[in-house]
Amino acid sequence: MTSSHILFIPGILLVGLFLGFILGGRAVKNQIALQDRREEERAAARAARAAKKAAAPATDDKPASDKPAVEKKSANKSAEKSAGK
Repeated sequence: MTSSHILFIPGILLVGLFLGFILGGRAVKNQIALQDRREEERAAARAARAAKKAAAPATDDKPASDKPAVEKKSANKSAEKSAGK
């Protein structure tokens, strides 16, 4: 190992640390911006759903006792079969 390695190896390590710090900072800024944008989109979607829900009229205002009884098809078919025989 020559004496130049004493300066070369630590120098390359320092360059790597410097580049890692710069590139890592950019990645963090991009990630924060992406997260903020997603939160804004979610808030807008929530507001749109709330507005749509508030604007929609209530379609089922009748109480359950006022609704007509639903007949079962299987009971009707068996009654028809019995009557037809």
